[in-house]
Amino acid sequence: MSVSAVGARVPTTVITGFLGTGKTTAIRHLLQQRPPGEHWGVIVNEFGEIGIDSAVLAASGDGVEVRDVPGGCICCTTAPMLRVAVNRLLQGRWPHRLIIEPTGLGHPVRIVDGLRDPWMQKALDLRGVVCLVDPRQFGDPRYRDYDVYADQVMLADVLIANKSDLASSAELDAFERGAAALFPAKRVIAQTDHGRIDPAWLDCEPGPERQMRNPEAHGAGRRLQGRPPTIDAGPVAPVEPGAFVRREGSSLGRRSCGWLFARDTWFEPTHLASLFDRLGEMSTGAPQRAKGVFRIDRDWALYDWVDGRWSWEPIAWRTDSRFEVIVDGNVVETDWSALEVALLRAVVGR
Repeated sequence: MSVSAVGARVPTTVITGFLGTGKTTAIRHLLQQRPPGEHWGVIVNEFGEIGIDSAVLAASGDGVEVRDVPGGCICCTTAPMLRVAVNRLLQGRWPHRLIIEPTGLGHPVRIVDGLRDPWMQKALDLRGVVCLVDPRQFGDPRYRDYDVYADQVMLADVLIANKSDLASSAELDAFERGAAALFPAKRVIAQTDHGRIDPAWLDCEPGPERQMRNPEAHGAGRRLQGRPPTIDAGPVAPVEPGAFVRREGSSLGRRSCGWLFARDTWFEPTHLASLFDRLGEMSTGAPQRAKGVFRIDRDWALYDWVDGRWSWEPIAWRTDSRFEVIVDGNVVETDWSALEVALLRAVVGR
């Protein structure tokens, strides 16, 4: 494809961050602020099989095209899938801007290197990498000493403490001190809440010391074990009325299980609240992340669970209901059937 024949190079931003830091919420906020008449593209790489985040972003309305790479990580062994996803997106309407959201369990350096190959550079204008962190986790050795988390923070040109409304003053001060001491220095260090990031940060230029990155030099070049993900040119195939499907996956030291329900399936909010209240007790391996989009009578709602807390909000998605849970793959096998029973208990009419 000739760039000159289609349009200018597309400004492209990778928005990374560990599980539950609010990447999808931040991207939704950005999509709501895009200039009138602009068409934006989003590539979402999710760990699980069902595609919760892609469904959430696809509900942003006209002018947004979402491509999904489910079931693994485009940061490592499946990096070629990124090129496929970009190519498919550019074959449609040429976007004014592209946002790439890697899974929170992957090393984003592989994406950055992939975006700098000659073919990609002809089509894409790569801007600085944006990384969201939870300031309550930033100083915790369980996170700071985890190689994926450390690589995400190190790679960032823009480092944002999201969920700052949930952190103490001491935790926010520790974030500011720690972020200021990082090397290479960040272009932007900021605090926000509810994913309200400044669209101007998408155009931040990468620091000169990060413009040529070698993944092997800082440990991000490991080949992580797990089956290759599939790439999907569109939404998950519709489910028959009154039915549901269950999909399981395993990669990057984690396991996932997701459920997809037909559009005509309704859920009872009281039972959903009970499910999310008890989620940490329902599986042998404690969940690390859970998300769901559910039809509640004539309305739809997005449920979000992280670190034992959950919340919900209305959403414009109208295609199907879907729920997914990620657990540590190194613990005893998860009892997905027990969780499924609790989920089906929330279905109206069962």
